[in-house]
Amino acid sequence: MWVKLCCLLLYFLALFVLARVFEAVAWYESGFLATQLVDPVALSFRKLRTILECRGLGHSGLPEKKDVRELVEKSGDLMEGELYSALKEEEASESVSSTNFSGEMHFYELVEDTKDGIWLVQVIANDRSPLVGKVHWEKMVKKVSRFGIRTGTFNCSSDPRYCRRRGWLKSTLIMSVPQTSTSKGKVMLKEYSGRKIEVEHIFKWITAHAASRIKTIYNSEHLKEEWNKSDQYHVKIYLFANLDQPPAFFSALSVKFTGRVEFIFVNMENWDNKSYMAEIGVYKTPSYILRTPEGIYRYGNNTGEFISLRAMDSFLRSLQPEVNDLFVLSLVLVNLMAWMDLFITQGATIKRFVVLISTLGTYNSLLIISWLPVLGFLQLPYLDSFYEYSLKLFRYSNTTTLASWVRADWMFYSSHPALFLSTYLGHGLLIDYFEKKRRRNNNADEVNANNLEWLSSLWDWYTSYLFHPIASFQHFPFDSDWDEDPDLFLERLAFPDLWLHPLIPTDYIKNLPMWRFKCLGVHSDEEMLETFQDSESDSDSENKEVFSSEKEVSEDDDLNTFHSRSEGEPRCSTETCSCANKYCHPEPYERKARSYGSYSTAGDMEPDWSAWPSDMLHCTECVVCLENFANGCLLMGLPCGHVFHQNCIVMWLAGGRHCCPVCRWASYKKKQPYTHPQPLSSDAPS
Repeated sequence: MWVKLCCLLLYFLALFVLARVFEAVAWYESGFLATQLVDPVALSFRKLRTILECRGLGHSGLPEKKDVRELVEKSGDLMEGELYSALKEEEASESVSSTNFSGEMHFYELVEDTKDGIWLVQVIANDRSPLVGKVHWEKMVKKVSRFGIRTGTFNCSSDPRYCRRRGWLKSTLIMSVPQTSTSKGKVMLKEYSGRKIEVEHIFKWITAHAASRIKTIYNSEHLKEEWNKSDQYHVKIYLFANLDQPPAFFSALSVKFTGRVEFIFVNMENWDNKSYMAEIGVYKTPSYILRTPEGIYRYGNNTGEFISLRAMDSFLRSLQPEVNDLFVLSLVLVNLMAWMDLFITQGATIKRFVVLISTLGTYNSLLIISWLPVLGFLQLPYLDSFYEYSLKLFRYSNTTTLASWVRADWMFYSSHPALFLSTYLGHGLLIDYFEKKRRRNNNADEVNANNLEWLSSLWDWYTSYLFHPIASFQHFPFDSDWDEDPDLFLERLAFPDLWLHPLIPTDYIKNLPMWRFKCLGVHSDEEMLETFQDSESDSDSENKEVFSSEKEVSEDDDLNTFHSRSEGEPRCSTETCSCANKYCHPEPYERKARSYGSYSTAGDMEPDWSAWPSDMLHCTECVVCLENFANGCLLMGLPCGHVFHQNCIVMWLAGGRHCCPVCRWASYKKKQPYTHPQPLSSDAPS
């Protein structure tokens, strides 16, 4: 998870640097930045009208360019970035969808139960034509959708009883606006009563009703009283302007942030005394002033702070977020981090998508589970102070210059989703390249595996966990009578070696016994030769056939381990030592010819059997590498009692062969310990 988090942070850093590069290129080509102010005098009549439409100011009664320019200047400063966004929005001919209500419950659920938005609904009476024609209605839908106003059509033929109860006997327009200034308050429905069925007149009616919810100040005394008043609102935004009513985007935001931010409009058209404005720090009009317990902030002085609905909405969301805003943000970040697994995972394509789906499900489940206690804690009254301190931290951090850059980049990339997706894909491909290069040196088989091979290994894993015991739950050693029953035999019958081998975790290997091989005394050549001849004459005829078959099986099974063993582990050879004249009791025939074949040196010594675990068979040779044990080498025993070099048997088991190389007993299952007989050296010679 930490790797994916670091990759995501690197991606955000790359987006930040890329945005600065775009700004530098735009400045080099055009000679201006997005924060540079634009003189409205230099703009055409079409561009000025586009700006007014984006801000939500009516201009139908202003035929002259001079009047339109003055209205733009009265509503706020114009920046190059806002002009660019407005022109791009006008060029985009995207059709905005409108809801068709199916009946009373559908209308109640979307309109009357929505407490933080404005709805404009066209009601079509039975056997009547709509009040607004299709062409004008499409223009109206596109115009009001810029300010977050949702639209819909209710045909009374689908529910005539509800229309009669409401009194909708003729086609009309219905507007729903929250009635109170508290969050999740009641909704009131207003019916259009105008005679002119034109887009501009209907839009004026909508903006007038939306502006009636905003507190309006007309004189300095009222402003002084309101400025020094302390109430439930910790965040207030003031608009000082020479307008008869606030712009539509300002009114729409007041509905959207109901209960969180208080919007106040200061109408300065008829002010004579403006001395108090200098006292509170307002020196020019129009001005958007944000007042918080921490101080005053002038909106529009930093990057991306345009006079538009989208820019001010992102600004206020960062200062006074809802729990839902934080949840959506965490959901986006978690899913972006989870999608990094598609590029970090190496191997087959199907494997990548299977891992991606698993990661998406895991991360989203953990996110939802983590949010449940957070929502519960936020309901406690004792955490009000914690909530206030958290909002204070948000206000301090999001009024900095860096935060304004982040908001500007967010608006830029969200308006260009193709650029965002392409940069994310490019970043992921770079991660895939470096990860593949790193893993190729360690495990080339995993990187080069195809889809069929991976599906086969996935089926192995699935069947092993369905039909075989999970070794990670069987800690060795453990005492249980279950190992004395014929489970192993029945398992062999049901799932022979020709069937898919189980994928058993190797965590049991660390519990296997380990010790050092030690030698005690020195024996003469005559004693070693005599002991060798006596024991060889007793069992030579018995060992020849068994030894040859055992050697062939062991050499075939252990060929890969023999070639890949580590050179750092000490090995015993004829030049170092050859220990003992006894091999693997009670099975002295196993590898006897080879172990005895090295007893011709003068440095033979007796092994110290007291250092061996009591349930391990005594032997002096590793059947994996076919070399004698050296004095001081590290040994490891299996539950069946057979002993090997530690490095050899670990390589054997880690390769997926979870059984003893000699007797094929499962290496993760306990076996009844063997009691050693009397050593051969104490027997009478034959």
